[in-house]
Amino acid sequence: MKLQTNIPLEKEGNPINYQSKLLLLGSCFVKNMGNKLKFYQFKTILNPFGILFHPLAIENLVSRAVKEKPYQAEEVFEQNGRWLCFDAHSDLAANSKDSLLENLNSTLQETQKRLHSASHIMITLGTAWVYRNHSTQKIVANCHKVPQKEFGKELLTIKEIESSLERTLECISEVNKKATVVFTVSPVRHLKDGFVENQRSKAHLIAAVNGFLSPQDVTLSQSKGRSRVHYFPSYEIMMDELRDYRFYGKDLIHPNELAVDYIWERLKSVWISEEIYPVMEEVEGIQKGLEHRPLNPESEAHQKFRTSLEAKITYLKERYPLMHFER
Repeated sequence: MKLQTNIPLEKEGNPINYQSKLLLLGSCFVKNMGNKLKFYQFKTILNPFGILFHPLAIENLVSRAVKEKPYQAEEVFEQNGRWLCFDAHSDLAANSKDSLLENLNSTLQETQKRLHSASHIMITLGTAWVYRNHSTQKIVANCHKVPQKEFGKELLTIKEIESSLERTLECISEVNKKATVVFTVSPVRHLKDGFVENQRSKAHLIAAVNGFLSPQDVTLSQSKGRSRVHYFPSYEIMMDELRDYRFYGKDLIHPNELAVDYIWERLKSVWISEEIYPVMEEVEGIQKGLEHRPLNPESEAHQKFRTSLEAKITYLKERYPLMHFER
């Protein structure tokens, strides 16, 4: 008896291995996948500007990094003793203007370096709803709890999203024509926008990505790096394979740990080289060993366990020097 519908997935070319350099950008769901990649010791830069929910925010980061356009004093503001920027998450906030500008511009440089060297770039789109600041007429990445009256809310059209994705890919191609780009739509529901509004938003994102990946112009699909752009159906897996509230957290909005693990396994089956699965198992064993909390840290059994664990770490680092384990 079949009790679940499964989305057919095939192994992709140019899979991720331990030589790959990864850049992950986008909504909070990309953080789930990024944390998995970091757990398994892949060379990963995750959301350097913090969580970015919509396509224009991601495009802005990529564009500024590629064009080496640093932030200026007039682009930041102070609120409740903290300095913030509408283009970045509050993770980059600072106690002074100079500190924030330093954070923003050093992070831009870090992003630019990874865009140049990345073998894989994963971009997760969260919503098509955006907020435009009335005073600057610019669409922001984060409102930072500034009073709502200072913003207007808009729904990006499918064409606007498609054009944004096109510009983002063009920027990436300026500095890196070999990187594999993977788009996905976040399964996190943005119910604060409204139930119907959330569905409209996700529909716009999915339609735009599909239009971007399968343009009617055949010559266009073969140019501008389209052949190295892919789609991973994380939203569809959540909606069709995990269509039960037991796969959501207490807020009934975010995928829970079980759902994240499930989608990770599906992503792994498509994008991670099978040749390194044994190494990933070694890494997992070490990570779980480091998380172990003994009843008696001074016992002989625990000391032997620690010695064995250190030997495994040393052996693994000899093969993969860039791995770093928190002891």
